[in-house]
Amino acid sequence: MAGDRFPISIDGRDLELSNLDKVMYPAAGFTKGEVIDYYTRIAPVMLPHLADRAVTRIRYPNGVDGMHFFEKNKPGGTPEWVRLATLPVPGSTKSRETIDFVVVDELPTLVWLANLAALELHTPQWRIGEDPDLLVVDLDPGAPAGLRECSAVAMLMRDRLEEDGVAAYPKTSGKKGMQLCCPISGTQNAELVSAYAKRVAEELAAMVPGSITAKMAKAIRPGKIFIDWSQNNAAKTTVTPYSLRAQEAPTASTPLTWEEVEAVATGAREPRQYRADEVLERVEEHGDLMKDLLEPGPALPV
Repeated sequence: MAGDRFPISIDGRDLELSNLDKVMYPAAGFTKGEVIDYYTRIAPVMLPHLADRAVTRIRYPNGVDGMHFFEKNKPGGTPEWVRLATLPVPGSTKSRETIDFVVVDELPTLVWLANLAALELHTPQWRIGEDPDLLVVDLDPGAPAGLRECSAVAMLMRDRLEEDGVAAYPKTSGKKGMQLCCPISGTQNAELVSAYAKRVAEELAAMVPGSITAKMAKAIRPGKIFIDWSQNNAAKTTVTPYSLRAQEAPTASTPLTWEEVEAVATGAREPRQYRADEVLERVEEHGDLMKDLLEPGPALPV
């Protein structure tokens, strides 16, 4: 029966799964049971990127074609064993001074969120109580530009960051664009990190003004890649590596090799997003292509 509930125990945590045959991705026939299976199997490489970060969820209780909502605060019925972090949220749209964020640092919590139809998981560039240990460059294509153009800009950005000793690791967004994630020292505040990202983005935009913009105005973005440096604002989050996305197919934010990025940029390979099953196969082949994000990187030049 669709409404059947199944009590289970994972790593000593008791939880209940429900509606496993509910279709979350109608065009692909991908069910909630398959969502939970994906998150369970991807957990060994995904959990380290979620650990110690306040997670924002986007929930789709009736699948990707139904209504959805962003959720930062702990939901009703949160099990007592789920780790929470009470953090200030200045400017909250609900006039809260603090929010009890969920922290996903173990498999039972990840499965519990998947059962709540939290298809997308987004995390900030900082760990709780710390300064940012990640610099994120979001590459957003304005049609007719797409992933091929993003890949070319990604290579320019990689080379520019290398001049400052900053290593960049590429991933698809799971939607239309991609991101570069860079480990940094965790000793500089978000304002400094964001200012650095803006400066570099503006350098590239000045160098290739016909293809790149660092300005947010949508009127000037068609046919260009917008380098969104503002992702490094302390209040912003970025889709976590390996998170599913709410698209027609169950795509996920997928780490890439630079060889793959170059092949797409030069036309040797077709640009594409990757489905959940393909992401699992890629992890079998490559391991976690973003494991270096888990170690501190350099301080940024000021």
